[in-house]
Amino acid sequence: MRLDKILCYLLDMDGTIYLGDRLLPGVHEFLQFISERKTQYYFLTNNSSRSRNDYADKLHSLGLEISTEHIITSGEAAASTLASRDEGARIYLVGTPSLQREFLDHGFELSDEDPDTVVLGFDTTLTYEKLARLCSLIREGTPYIATHPDLNCPTADGPIPDIGATIAFVEASTGRAPDEIIGKPFQPMLEVILARTGLSPAQICMVGDRLYTDVAMGQHGLRTVLVLSGETQPEDLAESPHKPDLVVSGIGELAQLIKDRG
Repeated sequence: MRLDKILCYLLDMDGTIYLGDRLLPGVHEFLQFISERKTQYYFLTNNSSRSRNDYADKLHSLGLEISTEHIITSGEAAASTLASRDEGARIYLVGTPSLQREFLDHGFELSDEDPDTVVLGFDTTLTYEKLARLCSLIREGTPYIATHPDLNCPTADGPIPDIGATIAFVEASTGRAPDEIIGKPFQPMLEVILARTGLSPAQICMVGDRLYTDVAMGQHGLRTVLVLSGETQPEDLAESPHKPDLVVSGIGELAQLIKDRG
């Protein structure tokens, strides 16, 4: 892969930039190298339980001064995508207070009464009451959107169930899968990225630790780099339909490659 042809890097966070409260080796060097080359970059996460402000605070706590303009979450992508289609719509949102604020900031009315759309996010405040109402609305035929497909969310203590597990619960109960999923690796997220960068897919590189979300972005023409610092193990590559353009041990090795080839 020609690293000198990349004009924007999309950086997954959990398992790529940090694990828990530990910044992974080489992150500072990587950001320094691409900044010196005036290369665009965005931190791109499927985790919709936190807002861009939450992630900016998290990165700041790890010693990275990153503004919210350099952060894209699946929650923000979902809110902006839906706002472009039906501004001010009434939405039943299953999500954290952070995700609720994101949707309110985009002009939506949040209600569980006669909503235009239901949106399922990664809700760490999930209750059975929320799930029951969600399933009832889905059975009634309400349009159904999910922010992303991740099955598990990595934490310092090991993986915890993510929205993909909730999607499976809802489908088992209602017989319906989401009508649309916004986050990586789906088309709506690509459209958000292209609008932000002003670039073509071939000029953009996705860097992440998951085959079925990060590396799968390659199906849209993006270059992809798999880091082995998070979820994916080398033996997982053989059975995956999604193949990265480059495999590195971590962001530090990618930084060195950029330096050597630049």
